[in-house]
Amino acid sequence: MNSTARDVVDPTLDDALTKVPALTLGFWIIKIAATTLGETGGDWVTMSLNLGYLVGTLIFFAAFLVLVSAQVRARKFHAYLYWATIVATTTLGTTLADFCDRSLGVGYPGGVSIVVALLAASLAIWYRVEGTVSIGSVATPRVEWFYWTTILFSQTLGTALGDWVAGDDRGGLGLGYEMGAAIFGAGIVVVGVLWLTRRVSRTTLFWAAFVLTRPLGATLGDFLDKPVAQGGLAFSRFYASGMLFAFIVVCIMLIPQRAERRTSAA
Repeated sequence: MNSTARDVVDPTLDDALTKVPALTLGFWIIKIAATTLGETGGDWVTMSLNLGYLVGTLIFFAAFLVLVSAQVRARKFHAYLYWATIVATTTLGTTLADFCDRSLGVGYPGGVSIVVALLAASLAIWYRVEGTVSIGSVATPRVEWFYWTTILFSQTLGTALGDWVAGDDRGGLGLGYEMGAAIFGAGIVVVGVLWLTRRVSRTTLFWAAFVLTRPLGATLGDFLDKPVAQGGLAFSRFYASGMLFAFIVVCIMLIPQRAERRTSAA
């Protein structure tokens, strides 16, 4: 029987590795720490240094482009490069969300709506072009750019959602950071349960978890630098960012990092 090109399977494809890490418990620990660093680091640049949201966004966007370009040029997975790029997306996501919510004057609901549309468009275009949005497909330069663009919008959405739920101004729900952490933490638990039951697409659950861990990290960042009178630890944003950076480096050193196996679209 003749086979079409679509039916031919390259035996080396299944053995190939992507340039992103496998989804382990260690991955999510480092991811939450990276999102927390994004909150404290982004606020340090825009607020503590008084550079503003637009300047901060431009600075982090430049870092994002440099690191993603390096990630694309790399021939295999490098843990430090990957997590540096994640930190770039989460700091840029913080300033982007703040810029939309505050500088553009659309409020938290408006900011969430804008970022939801951007994230949906990124996923839709990626799926239309590649036939999958699975992290197991992140092995070519084009897919990597889709991946990192989608990561950026998911980080930005996480920040916008966290601010919308916790904030009591700009159309926020005013539930506070503690309640917000409880809500998003419960969402992560639900995603974890669904992951174990295997009743929902792993790809869908991955992107849901990626969004939900961002506001959890933002809440932890606010806990570190809020005044003691407001229930925080009153660390400066600079020192909190330094501690989180050191924690991430230690985690990368101690937690085994392996590349995800490559898969192709069905």
